Amino acid sequence: MIRKYIPQLIILAVIAVAGTIASIEFLEMHHPEPLYPSENLTEIVMLSNYSEGLKGTNADTEIFVFDSGKPGGTALVCGGAHPNECAAYLATVLILENIKVTKGRVFVLPRLNKSAFTCTDPMEGFPQFYNIETRNGTRMFRLGSRVTNPLDQWPDPLVFSHYPSNQQLSGFETRNINRAYPGREDGNLTERLGHAVLQLINEENIDISFDLHESSPEVPIVNVIVYHEKNEEIAMGAVLGLEMQGQNYSPELSPDNFHGLSHREWGDYTNTAPFLLETSNPSMGRIREATTVELVLEGKSKFYQKAKETKALRIAYNEERGEPIDHRVARHVIGVNELIFSYNMLQEERTIEIENLPDYMEIMENGTGYYLHDPMEPNHENKQ
Repeated sequence: MIRKYIPQLIILAVIAVAGTIASIEFLEMHHPEPLYPSENLTEIVMLSNYSEGLKGTNADTEIFVFDSGKPGGTALVCGGAHPNECAAYLATVLILENIKVTKGRVFVLPRLNKSAFTCTDPMEGFPQFYNIETRNGTRMFRLGSRVTNPLDQWPDPLVFSHYPSNQQLSGFETRNINRAYPGREDGNLTERLGHAVLQLINEENIDISFDLHESSPEVPIVNVIVYHEKNEEIAMGAVLGLEMQGQNYSPELSPDNFHGLSHREWGDYTNTAPFLLETSNPSMGRIREATTVELVLEGKSKFYQKAKETKALRIAYNEERGEPIDHRVARHVIGVNELIFSYNMLQEERTIEIENLPDYMEIMENGTGYYLHDPMEPNHENKQ
């Protein structure tokens, strides 16, 4: 009698095993990987300290504070606004795990939209995780979504109306933190997140701020420094300094009629000098092949290669090397460093001095993983 049901029992067992594996992977997305701040860390605070509306939510996130103890200015470095833009996140982690501040303060917010790290974008076929080789072994990082997890904020409206401008976009954008600023304390989760970031900038008197991103190679606004009109001199000084290092960045003025973005609203609603940096990432493009971990890390795409050869499409793609993760991370790190240098040139008292960050050639020669720490290393325990 039992033999009659053996095929069905086998099928049920396979389903149960597959379901268990899927459940474990799903739960893993809700446990952030450990980070190892440099030994110069002063303290860790939560973003909800600046806005009660985030407390107890999956959007509440850690801010790592590096205070030199010497009077000066204050900088904010943000990654992870869009967790599928992995070089922006990794660059922030590299800064977090190596920085030494010798004058002023630096706040590092590596997982700006922490909720978006807990899912991937539907129908995009993104891998959930990718690995980076360090000096002591392998570290795993998650590749999240562009927007807040729908389990944390649902449903999307048919049309998203930005507050307070009433600019209208697709309803999907209601979960995009870089369309939500200045936010509101009693809004949806993404708006509350935006409100908390502005509160942080205002309460801590942040002088200069960075929002790191990546874009598709075919997008016009790529490999750029986007700046608010009040900070043009800082941007142009940095672009010139970067060109002297052999790195080309296009300066782009923040449009005053496109609302919700960090480079616009941070500049309009606070005294900070905001800058958004973009690098070229083929794994995000619309003409890419299957989104494998190799494409994410190596940035080599046969379809973008073909597009470049035809010269029919304006794309930011290097035919020889592709757009590898080390190149993209290095551009973000030196971009932040040079913008702080340019900012300092215009200051007398509120300067910010930082050390111990590698330059472009060092990252390209040694690899990003060389500068990422590990619990096996002395003085680099998980401090989350």
